[in-house]
Amino acid sequence: MKILSIALGGCICARPQYGITQDTGGHIAYVLGEMAALARRSDVASAEIVTRLFDDPLLGPIHSQPCEQIAPKLSITRINSGDTRYLAKEALETDRAAFTQALIKDLSGRCTLPDIIHAHFADAAEVADEIRRVLGIPFVYTAHSLGLDKAATMTGIDDALRRRIDQEAAAIANAAAVIGSSRDECERQLVAYPGAQIGKIHRITPGTHRLLRDHTTKAEALIAPFLREPGRPIVLAIARPVWKKNLAALIDAFGGDAQLRNMANLVIVAGQRGQSEESDGEHGDVFREMLERIDRHDLYGSIAYPKRHDEEDIAGLYQLAAASRGAFVNPALIEPYGLTIVEAASYGVPVVATRNGGTVDTVSELAHGVLIDPRSPREIAGAVRHLLTDNAYWDRCAANGAKNARSHTWAAYAAQFVKIASHLTAPAIARAPALVRAEPPRHLLACDLDNTLTGCADGVASFRAMLERRPDITFVIATGRSLVEARRIMRQWDLPDPAVWITDVGTRIYWPTSGVPVRDETYLRDVSDEWRPAVIRSAAAPIAGLSLQPHYDQNAFKCSWFFKDPASVQMLRRSLDVAGYRARVIASHGHLLDVLPSQAGKGAAVLHVASRLGIPRPRIIAAGDSGNDIDMLRVAAHPVIVANHSSELAHWSSEHRGHCAKRAHAHGVVEGTEAYLLRLGGPVAPASAWTSSDAGPKEIAA
Repeated sequence: MKILSIALGGCICARPQYGITQDTGGHIAYVLGEMAALARRSDVASAEIVTRLFDDPLLGPIHSQPCEQIAPKLSITRINSGDTRYLAKEALETDRAAFTQALIKDLSGRCTLPDIIHAHFADAAEVADEIRRVLGIPFVYTAHSLGLDKAATMTGIDDALRRRIDQEAAAIANAAAVIGSSRDECERQLVAYPGAQIGKIHRITPGTHRLLRDHTTKAEALIAPFLREPGRPIVLAIARPVWKKNLAALIDAFGGDAQLRNMANLVIVAGQRGQSEESDGEHGDVFREMLERIDRHDLYGSIAYPKRHDEEDIAGLYQLAAASRGAFVNPALIEPYGLTIVEAASYGVPVVATRNGGTVDTVSELAHGVLIDPRSPREIAGAVRHLLTDNAYWDRCAANGAKNARSHTWAAYAAQFVKIASHLTAPAIARAPALVRAEPPRHLLACDLDNTLTGCADGVASFRAMLERRPDITFVIATGRSLVEARRIMRQWDLPDPAVWITDVGTRIYWPTSGVPVRDETYLRDVSDEWRPAVIRSAAAPIAGLSLQPHYDQNAFKCSWFFKDPASVQMLRRSLDVAGYRARVIASHGHLLDVLPSQAGKGAAVLHVASRLGIPRPRIIAAGDSGNDIDMLRVAAHPVIVANHSSELAHWSSEHRGHCAKRAHAHGVVEGTEAYLLRLGGPVAPASAWTSSDAGPKEIAA
């Protein structure tokens, strides 16, 4: 596979002492990290970064070099648009048409074309879309930071932002696939645009730069001129000097809390500043506001704001923050993902982060800090002070971050990207799930995802092999996750694409249409008049121990909470009974609570799918491990309970007929499915597929 990535802004080049890195702009680090990881894969023939050629003595002669080979299979191509000046981001629009035509001419003269284009930001997507129109190369779009969310933080928007939002809408509509970094970005921000299709949106978490060690001395020299007592804990922030990063609020939080001022130093790295940045535009306005707040609180001697920095400085500052038992703060009004939050985790620095945007996912998954209201300086200061004064809490957050950030690698990103790109570039017949093409389907196998199919790589391989042997089985996924998250987990575990996606605890169904999952609007169509989510929330409000799950885990037919005590679940059931309201209350995995219409759920969804496929109920097999699978197991003629099932299924399995597998995870699904198929007649696994420990199925009858 040949992959071409377009990135128009900033200065992209190799720097031998660090491998590859960015000169300006976090998105460039993203592009370089992604493409370097792709180039290292055996299934990628070339990874080519395309950008503008320009000649600027201040930025170095490398940017006027048409081609730069960085590593085997990894190169930078610089396209001469006819204007060799360095153009800032705001001025690039005037050069875009000429750059596009020059790039198309370059590609047209090649012996072979790229298989896929990855466009970063809407300006690059506009170029990629024209290439798609002329040369037929599909493109993937990564937005990084979306204009609609920026507009939401402003009192008014200018023409430039309106154009950017229009360009983003076109990119989202025309791309073959759209990549976001967080659930918030995928399931709230991107879908807010007209033309967005949730079936084209994929979540891949970016990697982080390789850790640079032993640069504390350099970082100390960078901030020492600012600080009277440099040995204090460091409260660190790294952000571009733009309004939405809300740096003034952080200064107010620090300056307004006497205890915090007396125990720590504040270090803010706000971009690379030159004379023009200090005087002109948004950067200059933000910096002047920062200085005004510093002066107002008289923070001189306890705050550092260095003018220039490099990678070693940043690495050293993270290390200083960790060594001083400090904290990293992201107070942005909204943050699409928060790569610096992951970087802080990798260095073992606990975080205080905005609760608005993708940071909700990042901090939850890394478990290395706390979320705050970015408009409350008091809340920001209190959260930082808590971290700095509670040693056990600091230790726990630091350890969690360092451990959990290890999975955020560019190699993992590249593996997921290649799976998406391979699907997009495969022939149409290959893109369709093989099980859809079986004519006619004789059996429907509905499987839960987490801990049922996932949990054992060998089990997944066995499951794939079973489906390949049995083209008469239609495989359906039935999960509590959203479509975006289910697809991400399926890619991670290398599971085959299902014929149908049942998601959100059986409240949504998606059918593949031209390779893209499209929601079944007929399912639950008649429920809306009877379903009253306001009644559900009102009944839950006074119950202690219930906390709402994030907004993307709520939908028109699902209200969801976290719970700690099972008594809270029973209280909600009783409250709804007293109100005379019929609803399905489902507790699973010991902490997840979902309330659905009585007509909804995995069981109802499975029957809906089976009816559309013409598969009779006696031919339905269902496999699960937790409480949200019970109704699906109940409607299946052949329920399979994997050996690693949760406590919610222990009681149910003892009272109902079903196959209680001796093996866990996907191995248990294979065991139970083949036991039923053997009973029904037909080929099953060869004897070699069973080990001596697999004595046979265990049947449980009431």
